[in-house]
Amino acid sequence: MKVAVVGATGMVGEVMLQVLAERNFPVTELIPVASEKSVGKEIEFKGKKYKVVGMQTAVDMKADIALFSAGGQTSLDWAPKFAAAGTTVIDNSSAWRMDSTKKLVVPEINASLLTKEDKIIANPNCSTIQMVLVLAPLHKKYNIKRVVVSTYQSITGTGVKAVEQLENEYAGIQGEMAYKYPIHRNAIPQCDVFEDNGYTKEEMKLVRETQKIIGDSSIAVTATAVRVPIVGGHSEAVNVAFTNDFDINEVRNILHHTSGVVVQDNTDTYTYPMPMYAQGKDDVFVGRIRRDESQPNTLNMWIVADNLRKGAATNTVQIAEYLVANHLV
Repeated sequence: MKVAVVGATGMVGEVMLQVLAERNFPVTELIPVASEKSVGKEIEFKGKKYKVVGMQTAVDMKADIALFSAGGQTSLDWAPKFAAAGTTVIDNSSAWRMDSTKKLVVPEINASLLTKEDKIIANPNCSTIQMVLVLAPLHKKYNIKRVVVSTYQSITGTGVKAVEQLENEYAGIQGEMAYKYPIHRNAIPQCDVFEDNGYTKEEMKLVRETQKIIGDSSIAVTATAVRVPIVGGHSEAVNVAFTNDFDINEVRNILHHTSGVVVQDNTDTYTYPMPMYAQGKDDVFVGRIRRDESQPNTLNMWIVADNLRKGAATNTVQIAEYLVANHLV
């Protein structure tokens, strides 16, 4: 299996390489790909050194699978070229997610939609993945009408520049700013740019991608996305209104038996998910599961996951694993 990792020197790219190694993905030849300024650099994978190549070189090398994490414009420009060369692209940017001709995949929910003809497959947004993994089994059972979500998102979602900004602010050093404001001791109610409706792109991703992945455009979603000075992962306060009533213990049981979800929910022992403990893990953690007493058939939950792993790299690699296991590449 010849595998290209596009954006291999970036934050998500590095985690992709780590996840490929950890999960023993059947890589026979690795092609690390990055922008021209990184060409010729060496990266290490499973004890071997590989030289970074440029985009056209990578296309010409005809990988079986290319894992993309290099930004939306790069994906729009280059994913079709890889696909035309026979490579199956799994793209981590927002470029193809809402394209009606492309599948938007969380393997535990909808990998069965994939076919050999799918040459460009979209990986959802990090904050969407962790939420839908918890929502999907509950929707099957109780039918979701509306979701209200507030996110508390790690700076790692912005990239290396944001991590450096926080570290500089900790140390009292003036440096390059990833955000318009300080992030240390602050919460910034803006993730990504604003759309015409006053919501940010990140907030609208939670709306549109949730409907597409679960396959139900009638689910109403409203979101507020906030950047917080956290490194370990994204947290979400999620309020879900169902058509049908539920039993709390049954909800816990359904989630306990959902692949990729770990229930951490015991108020007696102060057990609940936190980004500090989610960091470096592939699971999505859910806790503070309780009835919303202000209206019927409504549930509150707290959902946490490492945004660089299940929110990005791990989900991408899991899609690749599904393709291999089902002989789709």
